[in-house]
Amino acid sequence: MPRLFYCDHHPIPLPPGHKFPVEKYALLRALLAADGYYRLEPAPLADPAAIERVHDPEYVRAFLAGRLDPRILRQIGFPWSEQLVRRTLRSVGGTLAASADALATGFGGNLAGGTHHAFRERGAGFCVFNDLAVAIRAIGRRAAVIDLDVHQGDGTAALFAGDETVLTVSLHGALNFPFHKQQSRIDIALPDGAADDEYLSHLRAVLPPVADFRPEVLLYQSGVDALAGDRLGRLALSHAGLMERDRMVFGFAKSAGLPVVVTLGGGYADPVSRTAEAHANTFRAAARIFG
Repeated sequence: MPRLFYCDHHPIPLPPGHKFPVEKYALLRALLAADGYYRLEPAPLADPAAIERVHDPEYVRAFLAGRLDPRILRQIGFPWSEQLVRRTLRSVGGTLAASADALATGFGGNLAGGTHHAFRERGAGFCVFNDLAVAIRAIGRRAAVIDLDVHQGDGTAALFAGDETVLTVSLHGALNFPFHKQQSRIDIALPDGAADDEYLSHLRAVLPPVADFRPEVLLYQSGVDALAGDRLGRLALSHAGLMERDRMVFGFAKSAGLPVVVTLGGGYADPVSRTAEAHANTFRAAARIFG
């Protein structure tokens, strides 16, 4: 039985009314536990030394010690706490563990991570460290990142700018955060209100260039904030459209013989159960395709 790693047992203390839907993680784990397709395990703590291969060591140490510049904390969007430190290290550790599983078995999954707005010297947009980049450096293989969060993977794009061993692909809302975009190797910027057919046609078109790149591992940032009605999304995909999106990515990886690492990414629907269901559908699709 394949494993999924979780870190929702380290809740982040947030002020009332905060935008971040921290409760979705426990809801998602409960849904997947009921399905019985996976063995669910606590994510291990990431070694800060692995994080410092990607991020400026002073930034890493300042975050761990609680002495970050308040301006950077505001950009991240979380108040600092020891619970946030533990949660962050386990979120990165989950992606590292999922990457090891993917290389061993063909599939690995983290019920957190996908923190693609983190740059070398700062975090932003609810992202402290870029777990995708940390995992790629730890793997040391030719890698492709398919980022289907509704917000551009700007930190990932910047971290791998000029790196010919990493292909970054981002399908995102053109007018959505971040408002200053970076340059991925492949960027598809979608208009507000884009729905299933338009979205899936663009995704279908980017898969052949990913195959041509000949990656040795695929990292899939599977954010579900493109769902219609998402508070921060502005696109209009249905649950069925998101499920087809996931089937396309997993089917592509399976047919190409590519190990795939799945990270969570964003989702901000009301009620939060809609987001948890969409995330669960991603892992259900993986279970069907990878067995």
